[in-house]
Formats: sequence, structure tokens, C-alpha cells
Amino acid sequence: MRKQVPPGLCTKAGKHLNKGKIYISKTSPPSVVKAYLSQFQKDFFAFLRSRAAEMVAGGRMLLSFMGRSSPDAAAEVGTHQWELLAQALMSMALEGLIQEEKIDSFNAPYYSPSAEEVANIVEEEGSFIINHLQGFEIDWDEGSTSSDNNNDDNVVNGLENLSRGGQVAKTVRAVVETMLESQFGRDMMDELFRRYAQLVDRYFSKTRAKHINLVLSVSRNTINSCY
Repeated sequence: MRKQVPPGLCTKAGKHLNKGKIYISKTSPPSVVKAYLSQFQKDFFAFLRSRAAEMVAGGRMLLSFMGRSSPDAAAEVGTHQWELLAQALMSMALEGLIQEEKIDSFNAPYYSPSAEEVANIVEEEGSFIINHLQGFEIDWDEGSTSSDNNNDDNVVNGLENLSRGGQVAKTVRAVVETMLESQFGRDMMDELFRRYAQLVDRYFSKTRAKHINLVLSVSRNTINSCY
């Protein structure tokens, strides 16, 4: 889920706490995880409050967004796309193509919540009743086809000659390139996503990468229907 970058990711002295990473990872200190969760709670609470003001009592809302199945925010499912992107960036820093400090100071405006975290905020905000909340496991490259199984859709989308990693990299690039450009420069993007595609291909060779998609159905509470 897209959100603001949380405050508190560097010390008062300006030392970055999540060095070499751009999102929560296994090496992130607890303060980083806490900062991301706190920002998500604040943002999602505000989102629900805003939607509640627009809806009549009994109205329904359906949301679908990326999440995770583990209570651990640093679990591999939900973080691997950012972990591999950080690896690609660090490999470029080691070769002097980008400054490592720029990696340390960049934090993705994103959070993949657990179903429990989502439910807690819905209940705390109080404007909605949860009808249904469920996580669905999907393949990371769902909807794409490897280069040896071309089809007309792949040709139209320019994916016919790309590996699975290349297809994923192209999709991820469409989402995150703008914010990465502002930090690392437009001229670095082709090389970054070339390396990212290679890392994703290696990842696919070792495991069947999954994502968790959370689907939340809520109804506007008839009790708290006025603000």
C-alpha cells in the first residue's frame, strides 16, 4: 500500500538507520519497523476517516492491496521486491555509479500490512464494520509468460523477448521509476533495472516467488455516520 515515508528513519545527528536498504528488511533495526507501522496506521486511519465522510450509512467499500501473511514485517513475502532492488542499487554503488549515501537516505513510501494490522485500524477508526477480510497468495509474475511461451498479449505489451525477471522488472519499473529517478537520476534507470531483472531471474531459479493480496470488504457503520 502506498503511503508517506515515515519520520524517524535517521537519528538527530542525521545518521541513517536503514543503511543499504530502501524498505524493511531482516537487517533493519526495530525502530525502522516501528516507524513504518506507525506511519501506515496513521495513513490508513486518515484514509478510512475520509472515505467515511463520503459514504452514507450502510454503504459498502471494497479494497484490494498488497499485504503479507506473516506477523513479521520483515518476512520475505512482502519485502523481496524491495530487497532485490536494494541489491541492484548497492551493486551500482560498489562500482561508483551512484552514491551509497543516496541509497541509505532513500526509503520506499510503501507498507505491506498483515490482515490483523488492517483489522485493528478499521476497528480503532470505528466508521466501518468488516464484512470480509482475506489474503490471497499469487505468483509474483502472475499474468506474465516466459519468453519461450510467447503469446499475442506479450507481443502487444512488448514482453515477447523478455525473461520472467525482465517482465517483472518492466512492471516494477512502471510503478517506482519516477521516485527512483528523483533520487538517483534518470540516466541510471536503464542500468538499474537491467541488474534488477537479472537478480529477479536468479530469485525465480531458486524459489516460486509469491505475493499476498489482501481483500477487505467493509460497510459504513450506521452508529457513527456523522462527522
